This record gives sequence, structure tokens and C-alpha cells, in this order.
Amino acid sequence: MASSTGNEKSVNPVLRISQLDALELNKALEQLVWSQFTSCFHGFKPGVLAHFEPEAILNIQYKNNLSQTEKYQPLSKHQKLWYLIFTVGGRWLEERCYDLFSNRQQQSFCKIKSYISFGSGLLKLCGLVNFLIFLRKGTFATLTERILGIRSVFCKPQSVRQIGFEYMNRELLWHGFAEFLIYLLPLINVQKLKLKISSWCLPIVGLPNSENTLAAHCRECSLCGEWPTMPHTIGCPHVFCYYCIKSNFLFDMYFTCPKCGSEVHSLQ
Repeated sequence: MASSTGNEKSVNPVLRISQLDALELNKALEQLVWSQFTSCFHGFKPGVLAHFEPEAILNIQYKNNLSQTEKYQPLSKHQKLWYLIFTVGGRWLEERCYDLFSNRQQQSFCKIKSYISFGSGLLKLCGLVNFLIFLRKGTFATLTERILGIRSVFCKPQSVRQIGFEYMNRELLWHGFAEFLIYLLPLINVQKLKLKISSWCLPIVGLPNSENTLAAHCRECSLCGEWPTMPHTIGCPHVFCYYCIKSNFLFDMYFTCPKCGSEVHSLQ
């Protein structure tokens, strides 16, 4: 961070995406530190941190921002003081306003509540306008930075960025291929495909004539090759398990016997 009143030639402007990434990283680090801090109190009474949670979070955020400003170009004392008031005081007042004014009279409390709601909405509107200006000009990512004249700069001159898209292209290709398979696979009748392949591998034979051949066909399911469970027929001499023939017939209404090619007339 640097003051806008400093030497313009001695600082390097920061890209918009870098400033937005820094804000998101600040939020992520704040949540990470707070989660680690609350894990130290998991054995205490539930809600023990609820009384000073806003103060603890704001103190953590203030320390992080202050250390970052000192690392690059230090701000003036007035800028640091007002930065503290805007970042810490604003959020603390928003979190604690109802606790501070709840003991007052109902009428005055409603007025204060309406004023705070109006001020919060106005700040959000100003923040939106500031964000649009930031996207246009690339400076002052937050409203606080614009009011105080603080902007982000690089500590050292940045070299030309070499962006490689190999990983992104590979991920896009695999993602598109996975979506294509997710859409295509439910349309494929797997059972019918298996029967087609098995019919190609095992040639269709004629109807059995001898009693030995007929008895051999009755001892095994023509689909799974096991002893028939609840044996059923479809109009030909071959026998099927009830589950095998029923599931295949539900998948394919034009199911034919894989041994002789007979169509399903009735399940018996």
C-alpha cells in the first residue's frame, strides 16, 4: 500500500486482478486464523466467544492490514489512524449497534436503527460505484482506500508475465469429455449391447431335438449360465432366471433369445 501523494515514478501500479486476489486472500486468511483460534476453545462452554467475536475478528483483520502496509511503503500516522477507524470501527459498530442501543427507549432505538440501516445502504451504494470506477481505472479497490488516498503498489518492478494455458486447455478438454460421457452413457442400452456381443461370439443354434439336449438346456440359464432361479421361458425351449429375463426384457422390449433368436411371446 502506498499514499497517493508520494512520488508517482517510484511506484509500480498493481493489476486489477492482483488487487482483487489480495482482498480475497485477506478474507481467506482471516477465516483461517479465526477457525484456528476458535478450535482452541472447543472444550469450553458453547457460545463463550459470542460475546467478543466481532472484536476478535476485527483485531485480526486490522493487524494483517497494518503489517502489509508496513512491508511495502508506510503510510502517514493520520492515514493509519483513519484506516483503523474505517476498517475496524465501521464493522464493529455494525456488529454491536443493536447491543449498544437496545437499552434505550423503543422510539429512539427505532430511529437509530433506521439511521444505521440508511447509512449502511448508502455505504454499499458508494462501494458499488467505487468498484465500477476501479474496474475502469484500476486504482482504489475499496472505498476506504479511495477516501484515504491509499493504493496498492508492487515492491519491485514486475517482469513480463508468461502465461501458459496448457493446464487450462487440458482441464477444459477433460471436463468437456466428461460432460459428453455423462450425457451419452444413459442413452446406451448396456444390456442390449452385451447381448449383441454375446450373439456375435456364440452363433445361434437351432431348436434342440433330442431329450438330452433339451434337459441340458433346462439345467442352466441361457443368460447367466447358472442354475435357473425361478425358471421361466419366453416361448422357446430355453430356460431363464426370472430376474435375468425380466431385467433384459425391461431394458429391451425387442429382446430375443441369445441361443435361438426367438422373440419374447410371453413369460411362463
